Amino acid sequence: MTAFQTALQVIYPARCTLCGCHVESDFGLCGPCWRDTPFIAGLVCDTCGVPLPGEDGGDAEHCDECRSVARPWSRGRSALVYHENGRKLVLALKHGDRHDVVRPAAVWMARAAQPLLTRNTLVAPVPLHWLRMLKRRFNQSALLAQALARETALPVCPDLLLRSKHTRSLKGLGADARHATLDGAIHINQRRQTELIGRNVLLVDDVMTSGATLSAAAQACFSAGAQDVRILTLARTAKDA
Repeated sequence: MTAFQTALQVIYPARCTLCGCHVESDFGLCGPCWRDTPFIAGLVCDTCGVPLPGEDGGDAEHCDECRSVARPWSRGRSALVYHENGRKLVLALKHGDRHDVVRPAAVWMARAAQPLLTRNTLVAPVPLHWLRMLKRRFNQSALLAQALARETALPVCPDLLLRSKHTRSLKGLGADARHATLDGAIHINQRRQTELIGRNVLLVDDVMTSGATLSAAAQACFSAGAQDVRILTLARTAKDA
C-alpha cells in the first residue's frame, strides 16, 4: 500500500455500506450487517431465484408461483431477499443516490449469476422511461448491469432496451394490473438489435416483485431475435419474508 493510500485511509476510513461503522475495506459490510443481510443461498427456484425450503440436490426446482405463471425467460437468480437489510440496500441505491451500493452489489450478483452465464451472454439492464430518468437522474439497473459486466468480464449493452411508454408506478398494483400496465411499454433499440440476435441475454434489474417488468423486457428480447433470456436481480421479494 502506498503512503498516499495510507493517508487516504486515515482521512477517509472505510465504512460499512449499511450502518457506516468502520470496516477494514471499502465497499463492504461490517460483521453484524453481513450477518443480518438476507443473502440467498442453497436451494432456489431455477426460474426466479427465490429461496426454497430443503437442500440443493443439483436438480432444477421451481417455486409455486413459477409453476403456475408462464415466465417468458428460462432461468433466473437474485442475490438478496427484499427484506430488512436487503430492502435497505435497494432503497439506498434507488432513492438515496447511494451509488456506493453498486460495487458490492455487483459482486453478490455475479456470485448468484454463475449458473446462468455462458460465453454467449450479453448483459442488459431493464430500461427507465426518459421522464423518470430526468427525475431520478440515473437508471439504477444500468449501474448494476455495467458493474456486473466488469465483474464477470461479459459485454454489456446499456441501451439495448427502451421504455417508450410512460407508465404509472407499479407499487400497490396486483400482478395482473402490473402486466397490463406494462403491455407494449418496452421494446428493442433498433440501433442495437444486431447485438442480441442469436445471443443469450441476461436482463438485470434491482428488484423483482411480480416479474411484470422483466416479462415485458424478455418478450421484447425474444421478439428481436434473442436465442435465450435469463434474469438477474439484486433482490427478490419473498412471501414469507
